Amino acid sequence: MYVGALELDVLLGDVHSLKQKRSAVRPVVAELRRRFAVSAAEAGHLDLHRRALIGVCCVAADPGHVTEVLDSCERLVAARPELELLSARHRMLGPED
Repeated sequence: MYVGALELDVLLGDVHSLKQKRSAVRPVVAELRRRFAVSAAEAGHLDLHRRALIGVCCVAADPGHVTEVLDSCERLVAARPELELLSARHRMLGPED
């Protein structure tokens, strides 16, 4: 079993309140869950208006599949015009860990 985790640090565009932030981040998290069958959540920068940390996790029997899914998730977020992807951090845990 392989577990992959992805942290996406994003900068939001024209956002002036936490309510606007939620309305921008929530659809992205829902689309990640729906399209890629991963666990996803807003996991950091909860008190900042224009920044968000989105966490994504994938479990599979093949490490290549985990990498492929997480790379696809990163590309989806990077392609969103209302978000600027500042950084992406990948982690992988396998049977030897």
